[in-house]
Amino acid sequence: MGVTLTAAIGGADMPVVITVLNSYSGWALCAEGFMLNNNLMTIVGALIGSSGAILSYIMCKAMNRSLPNVILGGFGTAPTGPAMAITGTHTEWNVDQSVEAITEAKNIIITPGYGLCVAKAQYPLAEMVKILKEKGKNVRFGIHPVAGRMPGQLNVLLAEAGVPYDVVLEMDEINDDFNDTDLVLVIGANDT
Repeated sequence: MGVTLTAAIGGADMPVVITVLNSYSGWALCAEGFMLNNNLMTIVGALIGSSGAILSYIMCKAMNRSLPNVILGGFGTAPTGPAMAITGTHTEWNVDQSVEAITEAKNIIITPGYGLCVAKAQYPLAEMVKILKEKGKNVRFGIHPVAGRMPGQLNVLLAEAGVPYDVVLEMDEINDDFNDTDLVLVIGANDT
């Protein structure tokens, strides 16, 4: 059941896959409890299944997608037109330009993604934040609800690296601050 119902889901939707599989495991446990006439298994399965379903719904809402849209993964749809053209200008920066931008910025927001987890970059990033704060810069993190592969994954990794809780903000808490920000560092948030 797990493979057949999640095989069509793309990589960017992986957080939803995890919560959907969690929900499936709960409903399977609930069914097993019914078959074995075991009330404890039935109740625990219902709790796991419903909490996974609620979490899946919350995550889909945060991604502006419906659960059927994520689960079906575009199944049965044909392309409706030509591929989207890439527009805009591409500007490459070298290390010196990046250092200069970070040095000149007073208000910095860091937006991490799953790439931060894969690279295990939370420790050097925490050290960089500490150095920037010692220089008087306002450095904060903006965490998207479905960043990483599980909800709260990036919050846990940043806490593990020693990043203070008060600078790690959820999307709704920090969205209005982007207009007054000198620099946004997007680190590892590249799986679209």
